Amino acid sequence: MAHVRKTTHSRKTASRKTDRRKTSARRSSTRKSSKRAAPKRWSQYVTKESNALDLKRGVFKLTSAKKIAASLKRSAEHSSRRKTGAYRSALSMLTFYINRAGRTLPKTQRTRLERAKVELKRAFGRD
Repeated sequence: MAHVRKTTHSRKTASRKTDRRKTSARRSSTRKSSKRAAPKRWSQYVTKESNALDLKRGVFKLTSAKKIAASLKRSAEHSSRRKTGAYRSALSMLTFYINRAGRTLPKTQRTRLERAKVELKRAFGRD
């Protein structure tokens, strides 16, 4: 008769460990499905629902840098939801739009928006 070496773990303990792995795997898969999907265009949501400004629709698509700056100034001055000064709110919204568009922003539109920053400075008398 061969000598059988006694292990420190019983079969019951070993089976509990494998059960734990199965339940944790189950939990993580249910967590993934129960999470709400993130909105596809959160930057679009921010420009619409921002506490900084009530922007005119299509303001960043305007053809003139002066028009963009004037519209942002008007929105910033009339907004009751902004937390900082009008200039800072308008400039931050413009910068936010440029940054979020990233490489997909056409070069012509990027230069127009960069010129709108300069025009915004002029409009607020911060030359």
